[in-house]
Amino acid sequence: MTFEWKEAYSVGCAEIDAQHKALFQIVGELHAAMLGGNAKQMLGDILARLIAYTTRHFATEERLMQASGYPDYAAHKALHDKLKQQVLNFQKEFTAGRAAITVQILQFLMDWLQHHIVGTDKKLGIYLRAKAAA
Repeated sequence: MTFEWKEAYSVGCAEIDAQHKALFQIVGELHAAMLGGNAKQMLGDILARLIAYTTRHFATEERLMQASGYPDYAAHKALHDKLKQQVLNFQKEFTAGRAAITVQILQFLMDWLQHHIVGTDKKLGIYLRAKAAA
């Protein structure tokens, strides 16, 4: 499982790309902490940072979509809302001691991040670049 940013993930919008790179870094830190057997508190802190940063990132994308009149805004925002809810539910279970950060959870986060960027966010990047060029 690799948590490294690849240029293939670039959507062509510097602000979004920089935030995606930061998300990859935080997921990588979560993975390293899990593998290192670090205390639950450290894992919890990294997970909380991931959630906070994801929320900020989604707000950035949603602001750009609204400002540009992005036609797929509602569907894109629904995907954001679904992931936020899934991760918040996981955090609640983890904090309550009913769940652990596992390779499967990390794989879910990584798969979602990669597929969302390559599928959904690339379309947004194309739209934003076209709007800027018009």
